[in-house]
Amino acid sequence: MEKIVLFIGRKFRVNPPFKEYIKREIASNLGEVNAYYYYRENDNALFLHLESILKKEAQLLIVTTKSASTVIGKLLCTITQDNQILKENMLIPSSTSIFEDNTYLLHYKKSHINVLTASENEELPQILIKNETRSADVQIFDMDIETANALLLPLAQTYEVKLHFTVLVKEWLTLNIESKKYGHISQFISSATSLLNTKLIPASNIAAFIIQKLSHAGKKISLAESCTGGLIASFLTKESGSSSIFDGSLVTYSNLLKANWLAVDSAILEKHGAVSKEVVLEMSEGTLNVSDADYALSVSGIAGPDGGSDLKPVGTVFISARSKTDVIVQACHFRGDRNYIQDQSALYAIKMLLCLDKELFFN
Repeated sequence: MEKIVLFIGRKFRVNPPFKEYIKREIASNLGEVNAYYYYRENDNALFLHLESILKKEAQLLIVTTKSASTVIGKLLCTITQDNQILKENMLIPSSTSIFEDNTYLLHYKKSHINVLTASENEELPQILIKNETRSADVQIFDMDIETANALLLPLAQTYEVKLHFTVLVKEWLTLNIESKKYGHISQFISSATSLLNTKLIPASNIAAFIIQKLSHAGKKISLAESCTGGLIASFLTKESGSSSIFDGSLVTYSNLLKANWLAVDSAILEKHGAVSKEVVLEMSEGTLNVSDADYALSVSGIAGPDGGSDLKPVGTVFISARSKTDVIVQACHFRGDRNYIQDQSALYAIKMLLCLDKELFFN
């Protein structure tokens, strides 16, 4: 059944944090959504779109402003040949099957329709549509799509599941496993994990996975970020429980702070430049020294759009991952705009952390 979300109201476009909060709640309740659409409160095209959606089988979630909620109810009543009634201070279609504060659910033919009234700085009302999709995500490392598909396709056929690969960042694939009618996702994941061994992590939320692993081992991590500007710290601290494993992050853009806070040798900075293998190695070492963490990640690069050169073009990023016993460093060349280069840099640093200690993260 197709999952569709309609945002009704200008505020969802002009208030990104509010919109992203709602989308996170939708994802956690419904899983993958097929399409998002945005309409202003009085957009004349909305009625025809609603009518076309409800002619087919769909799970439709309508997120609306308070001012538009009554209009949405009228449109739905027109399409479903219903009328509005007053329940719990809400005007809702009389065929509504379930309703709570600022949310109601109705069924029309083969479609399920949930209307939510969302307000800024308030908790989102309950999503009443149930997730009927049977799917799961796992993470695969150090392998391309063609190789992973060749290895896993026989298992997919055995357990009757469909495989959908996405390159999250170089050498990191996210695999979405979708069950067919009689598919067995858990058995497929178990067999795939045994087959790929230290290349597969059976987790959809890798940040939560890292927190769980480090917490169980009683270990911590600290960061030194330059071009990523705190993105790696944000990646980890968005998850509950991060305070137990995260010591902190130093965002050191200037050479002065790299030298003063992380003890990066000024002579190395002058000789090799801030964007270099030598500097990120000293940054990760300095991070361990000032924090006494068990793991450190350091990143320095040129996110652009300016600052590149023939020797170090925009997208050149150096990353170091270090434990108390091992260290690795990688020169990367990412493409895209500034924000996409920063995102890729942060994710690749996380990938390097996982591969630094495979005994911890892949067992």
